[in-house]
Amino acid sequence: MRTVELLCSPPLEQAVRAAWDRLAAAGLPSLARNTHPSNRPHLTLASVEAFPPGGAERLADLFDAALPQPVRLDRVEVLDGSAPLVWLVRPTPELTALHAAVWDVLAGADGQNPWHAPGRWIPHLSLALRFRDNDRRLARALACVDRPAGEFVAARSYDGDTRTVSPLGRGSPAN
Repeated sequence: MRTVELLCSPPLEQAVRAAWDRLAAAGLPSLARNTHPSNRPHLTLASVEAFPPGGAERLADLFDAALPQPVRLDRVEVLDGSAPLVWLVRPTPELTALHAAVWDVLAGADGQNPWHAPGRWIPHLSLALRFRDNDRRLARALACVDRPAGEFVAARSYDGDTRTVSPLGRGSPAN
């Protein structure tokens, strides 16, 4: 599996990590407990089995032209009732267009995750996995002390087989 992800500006990343820490301190599930070096706040645009030939280069060109992208976070929700706890991202027309352009690059790739497809995609930053819906009120109070804004400033791809990340674009860091 290969993902296409956008990375947050440092102040926005710090705000999300602070929410992770507040959840963990309260004994709730939190991505603060994931110590893998690639764990950081990100917005997943797509997930496929493998990039088509030339796909990584086309994605890099796309991100070099489109980033940075402004972002504002919205409310905290539990997706599907008892699954990820997420901070929803307010989609701008530019972000929606970038998402569609990523899918155009990946058209025909095997193993496309339909959750990320245009029309089904719910833009969000994950706060915790396997979250119980009955803890939602407390999680909202802890995580969503404000609705931060910032930018998506870089792009990367996570390789599920090797558990490594690689940059997509000139301005993108490896992690």
